[in-house]
Amino acid sequence: MDNIRRRLRVAVIGGSRPGRQALEAAFEVGRLLARAGAVVVCGGLGGVMEAASRGAREEGGFVVGILPGTSPADANPWVDLAVATGLGYTRNALVIMNADAVVAVDGEYGTLSEIAYGKIHGKRVVGLGSWEVRGVEAAATPEEAVRMALDGLSA
Repeated sequence: MDNIRRRLRVAVIGGSRPGRQALEAAFEVGRLLARAGAVVVCGGLGGVMEAASRGAREEGGFVVGILPGTSPADANPWVDLAVATGLGYTRNALVIMNADAVVAVDGEYGTLSEIAYGKIHGKRVVGLGSWEVRGVEAAATPEEAVRMALDGLSA
């Protein structure tokens, strides 16, 4: 196995109850990130997180899930490394701090908090059908979102 510590890490964030279109987009984002050799970092639960995890794993990628609860067993089945924090929504900061860039798909206020942490910490944040706020670069497709997220980054 290659040295996973040297791989780019991209957080895929979004809602836990998205519609079909957002789930499909998140799956494709995860798949494309894995194909590019990036590690997918997410909140480890359902919705966008699970769809991106599944896409990454089906493409042979590696997924880190940073969970709000105290049990690693709560992670979706596509997570390779589950990190239980017991921090609830406060874990959102940890998701972002463990990524080189961020792709937001859909999402509600938890996603908005992760976007804010991303901007506070100088991360590139790309939105795909997500919050349209200052500093978030809008993408029209999963391919564009991944290209934008990885642009200028090097492992």
